[in-house]
Amino acid sequence: MNPPFLPLADIETNHENQRFWDSLRDGRIELPFCGACNSFAWYPRAICPGCHVEIAEWRILPGTGSVYSYTVVAKGTGRWKDAGPYVTAYVQLDSGIAHVEGPRVLTNIVDTAAPANVQQKIKIDSRVHMVVDRDVNKDGVERVLLRFALA
Repeated sequence: MNPPFLPLADIETNHENQRFWDSLRDGRIELPFCGACNSFAWYPRAICPGCHVEIAEWRILPGTGSVYSYTVVAKGTGRWKDAGPYVTAYVQLDSGIAHVEGPRVLTNIVDTAAPANVQQKIKIDSRVHMVVDRDVNKDGVERVLLRFALA
């Protein structure tokens, strides 16, 4: 298993988000989709944040998107203090459904080939694709996190 791009934390799962984390472990993005208002719920939850109905359907997204906004963090704090510089961004996910916007997620942009170069290459509207960052915690439990790389 490759070391993570940036430090990972343990994730608390529950009945509302377990399916998301399981799909991420399998290399895909799956999110709750509200058929009543044709929107995805981000973060994963059982009640639609737009129209407040119970969500019963989940859909797989393509795993691609575009950079909506970003910042380069020169020096982080806490467990991130040795990770800088790194890019934190909002990514507008592609939904894979005509006339339906994907959700906008807060994430990191990483460059698998040349991590130090991502800050020079990134721009608003840059196309990105999903990367599942993985490691194992001190108790031997696998941790995963959704990040994106420039396309």
